[in-house]
Amino acid sequence: MEAAAVPIRVPALATEPRFAQRLRERLEEERLSDGRYQLQRVPGGRVALPVLEEKLSQLCLPPEVPCELLRIQDPVPSRAARRRTPAQRLRDELRRLLGASWSEELERDVPHAWQRHGDLVLLSEDSFKAAPWERLGSALWETVASALGARRVARRGRVMPDGMRTPSVTLLLGQHGWVEHVDNGIRYTFDVTKCMFSPGNITEKLRVASLPCSGEVVVDLYAGIGYFTLPFLVHAGAAFVHACEWNNHAVEALHRTLVLNGVRDRCHIHAGDSRQLQLRDVADRVNLGLIPSSEEGWPAACRVLKKDTGGVLHIHHNVETPPAQTAGLPAEPGSPGAASPGGEAQHPAEDGGEEALGARLRPEWQRWAEATATRIRGLLGELHGRPWCTSVLHVEAVKSYAPHVHHLVLDLECRPVLPLQHCWGSGSHGTV
Repeated sequence: MEAAAVPIRVPALATEPRFAQRLRERLEEERLSDGRYQLQRVPGGRVALPVLEEKLSQLCLPPEVPCELLRIQDPVPSRAARRRTPAQRLRDELRRLLGASWSEELERDVPHAWQRHGDLVLLSEDSFKAAPWERLGSALWETVASALGARRVARRGRVMPDGMRTPSVTLLLGQHGWVEHVDNGIRYTFDVTKCMFSPGNITEKLRVASLPCSGEVVVDLYAGIGYFTLPFLVHAGAAFVHACEWNNHAVEALHRTLVLNGVRDRCHIHAGDSRQLQLRDVADRVNLGLIPSSEEGWPAACRVLKKDTGGVLHIHHNVETPPAQTAGLPAEPGSPGAASPGGEAQHPAEDGGEEALGARLRPEWQRWAEATATRIRGLLGELHGRPWCTSVLHVEAVKSYAPHVHHLVLDLECRPVLPLQHCWGSGSHGTV
C-alpha cells in the first residue's frame, strides 16, 4: 500500500472580524504572516490568519487585538501560492514541515529540478544530503511527494561501472520502481531502480523515427529498453527488428514495451552479448547505439549486413573536440544554462557539461568519420573476401557528453563492389 498523505495543519491567529485587518497589518509588518494560505472562517464567527510556524516564538501582539492561537487543518492555498512553481511549492512545504529547524543550509539542499515518470519523482543524487533530513524519516518523502503531486519518490546514485550502465537508485517512497514514459507517441516502461532512461537522446530518437525504413530488416545491437528499437518499428516502418541486449532487467522492460506498443510480433529479442550474435546476412540497417564507443560491435555489424546488397550502419561514438574549436560559441537551447523556470527537468543533460554543437562538420568529426569508414570497409572486405564501398552519408551531433567531447552518430552506407565497378563514395563528406 502507498503511504497515506500527511494532513496539513498550520498555526493561525483567530480573532473577531472587526480586528482582522489590524491583525493582518501587524503580522505583515512583523513578517509573521504565512502568505501561502488564505485567511478563513473558524467556529465562533471568528477569522483565522495563518502565521509562520518558525516565527511563533516571536509573536508579540498588542493587548487591544484579542486573538487565540490555533491550528487549521488542510488550509486553503492563497492566490499567490497557487501560482508557485513546483520548486517553490516543495521548498515552502519543507519549510512548514521543519518549522523552527529550517535553515539556509537546508534550503540549499532542496532540489530545484528532478525527473518525473508518471506518479514517480526521481531526485538527483546530491539532494537531501544534510543530516537533519534523516531524522524526519518517511515524513520527508511523504511531504516531497505531496508537494510535487507524486505518489512515489526515488533518488539516483552513481551509475555502476558494470558495463550495463546499471543505475544506483534508491526507492524512498512506494512499493516498486516500474514506471511509464512517453516519447514521440511511444510508451516505454521500465524499472527506474534497474534500468537507465536517456531523455537526452530524444533528438536522435526523433531522427531515427523519420528514417525511410519501410520493408527493412533492422538489427539493433545495443537495444536497452528499446530507445531506438521502438522508433524503428512504430514510426520508421521497419518490417522487423532484431534487438540485442545483455542486461536481463532491460530485456524484461523491452519485452513489456514492445507489448505496450503492439509491435511484439515484429521483433525478436536476442538476450546476451551482441558480440557473440549468431545472425548472419539479414540486415538492411544496423544500429550501434553504444557510447563512449561501439567499436567492439563493428565486426558483428558487418556480419549481419546483407552480403549481396549491404546496407546502412548508424555508428555512435564520443569524439573529442579541442577547446579552440568550441571557444566563444553560444549556449544551445535546452542546455542546463537555458533551463526552464518550472523546476522539473523533462529532458536533462546527462554525463557531463553542455557546449554548443555548431552547425558545421568540424575537422575532428570529419577525420573520425572517414577513419571509421576505412575501418569498416576493411572489415567487410576481410569478412567476404571481396572489396566493399563505404560512404559517409551524414554525421549527427546528438549532444555534448563532457567538456569538449561530443556524442556523434555516423550514418555509413556499405555496399559490395560489383565486378568492373569502382568505389567512388569512400571519400564522401557527411553533413551535420
